[in-house]
Amino acid sequence: MPERRPLAGRTAVVTGAGSGIGRATAMALAKRGCHLALADVHAERLAETARLVARDGLRVSTHTIDVSEHAQVQALPAQVLQHHASVDVVFNVAGVGLGGRYEQVSDDDVDWVMRVNFWGTVWMTRAFLPLLKQSDAAQLVNVSSVFGMVAPAGNVAYSASKFAVRGFSEALRWELEETGIGVTVVHPGGVATNIANDARVPAGVDAEEVERKRVFSNKRLRMPPAKAGEIIVRGVEAGKLRVLVGWDAVALSLLTRLMPVRYWRVLRSWIREDVR
Repeated sequence: MPERRPLAGRTAVVTGAGSGIGRATAMALAKRGCHLALADVHAERLAETARLVARDGLRVSTHTIDVSEHAQVQALPAQVLQHHASVDVVFNVAGVGLGGRYEQVSDDDVDWVMRVNFWGTVWMTRAFLPLLKQSDAAQLVNVSSVFGMVAPAGNVAYSASKFAVRGFSEALRWELEETGIGVTVVHPGGVATNIANDARVPAGVDAEEVERKRVFSNKRLRMPPAKAGEIIVRGVEAGKLRVLVGWDAVALSLLTRLMPVRYWRVLRSWIREDVR
């Protein structure tokens, strides 16, 4: 049985806390009495999250950083310790979107999405691992995606980044098994965030195609972030190794078990029906 990890009185670092799943996760943690170090690249959004989570007796600090910048991530633990005595949980939520087929995205586009989604997670893990090792109930929570389980056409760079987060996390879990640090991988499905609207547009994609894809993506992003945040935090409390967020994540997980290679045949038909 997984070991339960109560969060009351603990301290959690949450990246991507300025909006979407990051903000919702922070709010779910605050409800449980978990102290928070909130990080995001957008200072105004971050300040709003801090206002929403504020509670008597709860320590909340904000840190405006870009997780794609190695030096900024390296400096973050010392900044967090100026406000908090320890760190027990790290939620690597920060992420960006990038659509486009391989021949449409540039090397710079791929580098950008990998630096945020994958390297940001790797650097955050390395930076906070010494502090997590000092906790008696530490947890590392890395957010992948349903596109870390399936890789649809038109999502080459994004899927690569999210599969990388999954592989990194699963291998690290077994390496840290004797330390007592748990590693949870989260696979959100269609959560109603701004990821489609904020996604970078490759130079090789025309404006009409971009708009069509955004409308299609937003149509499928249905779960309220608050619900997603609760599912994630409940999963961490329960000590789960993997958290599937949404019926679509559950369905895709099952599909990849049944059709580990040819799942795209089913997905392609599903997408065509959804577009009609």
